[in-house]
Amino acid sequence: MSLSFSPQLDLSGATILLTGGTGSFGNAFTRRVIDEWPDVTVRIYSRDELKQSEMRTKFEEDNLRFLIGDVRDRLRLSRAAEGCDLVVHAAAMKQVPACEYNPFEAVRTNVLGAQHVVDAAIDAKVPRVVALSTDKAVNPVNLYGATKLCAEKIFVQGNAYAAQSQTRLACVRYGNVVGSRGSVVPLFRSQMAERGRLTITDERMTRFWITLPQAVDLVLHALTNMEGGEIFIPKIPSMRVIDLAEAMAPGVGRDVIGIRPGEKLHELMITADESRHTIDAGDTYVVLPEHPWWSNESSRIKGERVADGFVFASDTNDWWLSEHDLAGLLRFAPATAA
Repeated sequence: MSLSFSPQLDLSGATILLTGGTGSFGNAFTRRVIDEWPDVTVRIYSRDELKQSEMRTKFEEDNLRFLIGDVRDRLRLSRAAEGCDLVVHAAAMKQVPACEYNPFEAVRTNVLGAQHVVDAAIDAKVPRVVALSTDKAVNPVNLYGATKLCAEKIFVQGNAYAAQSQTRLACVRYGNVVGSRGSVVPLFRSQMAERGRLTITDERMTRFWITLPQAVDLVLHALTNMEGGEIFIPKIPSMRVIDLAEAMAPGVGRDVIGIRPGEKLHELMITADESRHTIDAGDTYVVLPEHPWWSNESSRIKGERVADGFVFASDTNDWWLSEHDLAGLLRFAPATAA
């Protein structure tokens, strides 16, 4: 499973603020950029001192700066963003049940936190800012998806507030990440170890599938090609949850427990309404901003408009992973997610 993106922005000597930097994506992104650009400085911004300590020990790099802070804290973010060349916003509450049960907290982190990142970046004159979004933001049925939809809108429309500034903001939107913390892969592994059986919410369920290296590639691609206001969506495959279970534990018993509150059978990446301003740009679709103060004539992003009414959904995708494909991809999932 490969994606081919255009040449990347040269990050030599850059200072990057990475919110949520101790998560699965943050660890993968940090490893990639310091390996490729040894003189880059990454500011790891998160609220968990234990994970920061573990990450500091794991990397042992002099060019990492560990900043304790919360995206809810506007003043702390402003200080963290000073002198940065790029911001990658990965911090979020991501667990659907936790967001459903703690709605005020989800809004404060995912919605107000997004606004704080935008405000801090504009005030610090950071040239490029990319936020991580999710397929659950598309036609959301749970609070997590609704907060991420709001975050997308804040980043896209945040360019209006940055009109007189050099700051430009964009988003990437992708599906389930192989082996990320809280995903189904480590859940299945723990179930196998503890009870020798797996739980399936619904045997019809499908999901989009992406690896952490591909997610990092997508963010670097967006940072390279963004003009401001775009949502970059990778062309990634779908998988059936029952195929994943069979790939991980062939022949092992499974219990069907029913869909959890706020869960979908299938996920969407692009809606029919978004198709009217979406282009096919090779290995990505790009949802262009639809407001009249944007001009796409000089955009670096080239591609053809998708058909009116086009939908990119996990159950109607034309690219599917087999059990054999899934077994191969599981090598990207560490035994313990970062």
